[in-house]
Amino acid sequence: MSMSDEMRGRAQQMRDKAKQLQEEAERASDPQERQRLQEKARKLRDQSEQQGGMPGSGI
Repeated sequence: MSMSDEMRGRAQQMRDKAKQLQEEAERASDPQERQRLQEKARKLRDQSEQQGGMPGSGI
């Protein structure tokens, strides 16, 4: 496995985790917990885009 494949794999894992956190946020009844989970999900998505490139970008 090449280094770029490994980075893409990590980026995909981060996106998957971000999606999971977003779903948890949608189910959270506490507004502060919802906000915390949404922020964590957003940060993971941002990191995944930096590491793995944007989907479809050819990186």
